[in-house]
Amino acid sequence: MKNYLNFETEIKNLEDEIEKLKDPYNQDGLSEVDTNKISNFETELNKKLKDIYSNLDPWQTTLVARHEDRPKSKFFIDNLFEDFIPLSGDRFYGEDKSVLAGFAKFNESSVLVIGQEKGDSLDTRIERNFGMMRPEGYRKTIRLMRIANKFNIPIISFIDTPGAYPGVGAEERGQAEAIAKSIECSMELSVPTIAIIIGEGGSGGAIALASSSRVIMLENAIYSVISPEGCATILWRDPKKVLDAAKAMKILARDLMELKVIDEIVEEPVGGAHRNRDLILENVKKSISKNLDDFKNMNREEVLNHRKNKFLNIGRGKGFSSQLDNANTLTIQKNKINILIEKLLIKKNIFVVAVVVLTLLLSIVYFL
Repeated sequence: MKNYLNFETEIKNLEDEIEKLKDPYNQDGLSEVDTNKISNFETELNKKLKDIYSNLDPWQTTLVARHEDRPKSKFFIDNLFEDFIPLSGDRFYGEDKSVLAGFAKFNESSVLVIGQEKGDSLDTRIERNFGMMRPEGYRKTIRLMRIANKFNIPIISFIDTPGAYPGVGAEERGQAEAIAKSIECSMELSVPTIAIIIGEGGSGGAIALASSSRVIMLENAIYSVISPEGCATILWRDPKKVLDAAKAMKILARDLMELKVIDEIVEEPVGGAHRNRDLILENVKKSISKNLDDFKNMNREEVLNHRKNKFLNIGRGKGFSSQLDNANTLTIQKNKINILIEKLLIKKNIFVVAVVVLTLLLSIVYFL
């Protein structure tokens, strides 16, 4: 049974009509299948899908990113990689089933694969904690990333989470520290790292694994510091303002590409990734292959510097700065105009102090 979103009513009606026409044993009894009519309906369906999905607003895109039929990390791991060996435990507390991690082969080369997994049924969603990782999950990935770094193995991460788990137990075991350590570890790696946001990229739970050499998003995925519902509740004190919140936060792939927060957008089939899993699989495989090839001629130091410079360049405005290309420092180089203004301000302060001192001296002389 297909699942439809609230703006897909017309699509549902068309697909129901097509299914009826394809069934020779319909309500009217045994009948001949009208292939011409089916073809016309399918053409209309494709047109309707293009019209709707080319004009999605940010909130509708959020719903597509959360679609329960959307391909999950396990699907990509099972179909893109060979000889996947899952590894468990953080060697401190226990196992976190909301993240899959292990070594595998991609195009005959060894890679470390990490995937935040939401689950595809009620039972598996509960087992996977809806993709919300606990501290032991982040510590497990840190352990495996360090092993991959030691043996010069590239790392591929699939991001799909509403955020890190906010439960009492997770906080008691150091959730914030685990996320911070994961970001720190990701930034210190000297092997190529690729993060692919396949659905929701929510909050620090996503950033902890997406601090990568290349950050890639599927066309209808989202990436934000908080969910639209959370943002609307905090800023507008009205959870119904989700569309305003989604627009303000720039959560869409095209907006983040323009802001240079991400590096590439993977095109999805018309109607979303869940409508043609084979095509999205092929597109993601091409993207991973291309990005891994880009790092083949870099040594370990160059890979590390590439990642560092990429993140240092995010959000740099033009203003009066003349050293924007120098990403080795967070300090903005000052030009002559800035230096002149600072000197004038310093001299102004000296002049004010001199006037005050002179006034005091004259007052003392006068009263004496």
